[in-house]
Amino acid sequence: DVQLQASGGGWVQSGGSLRLSCVVSGVTFDDYCVAWFRQAPGKGPEYVSATNSGGGTSYYADSVKGRFTISRDNAKNTAYLQMDSLKPEDTAVYYCAARDSFFHSFSDREYAYWGQGTLVTVSS
Repeated sequence: DVQLQASGGGWVQSGGSLRLSCVVSGVTFDDYCVAWFRQAPGKGPEYVSATNSGGGTSYYADSVKGRFTISRDNAKNTAYLQMDSLKPEDTAVYYCAARDSFFHSFSDREYAYWGQGTLVTVSS
């Protein structure tokens, strides 16, 4: 079975930092593009960031560009999202997702596998 286990969420004050982790099992991790999405209360899923299967290219939504950094350690089957300079509008449940492709996609529908989500709360 394919499993994605996200962790690292929590409460932080505006301007603070958090690091999310996503451990992927049941697949050849190197072959999968990994992305992070988030969903705020009452809103639909929002693309945050993605890294291609090789880890050589990263993509970011404009809302997080310059503040968030995605990375992956293929030896550990783990992807990370370093979130700095957090803002109250970053408050959401963050989900990691995996796609059996070298290429990323901005659409949540293109990702077959999802983690359970981890809550990030940023207070002003």
